[in-house]
Amino acid sequence: METKILKVVRQGEAFSVQSKQSESGQIQKCNIVLKELGGSKFENEYVCAMLGNLAACRFYEGDIVIATLRFSTHEYQGQAFQEILATDLVKIN
Repeated sequence: METKILKVVRQGEAFSVQSKQSESGQIQKCNIVLKELGGSKFENEYVCAMLGNLAACRFYEGDIVIATLRFSTHEYQGQAFQEILATDLVKIN
């Protein structure tokens, strides 16, 4: 896991997905795009998933946040995919 100071680019709406870990069999999920701070348009960006209670939190374009990101990969039908899960986000501005 990595903790970074990032800027919110945009956030999508929360939606339900199936989850074996949840008692109800479903969990809320929301995608958010975060960008590293810097003066250029070429800074690193991350498309992250937020799950559960965090998915209900609303962040807005330009918000500065401290984010803990968990990077993982999985394989599906012979292709490798990277996933980034935002496990904690705290607005600092």
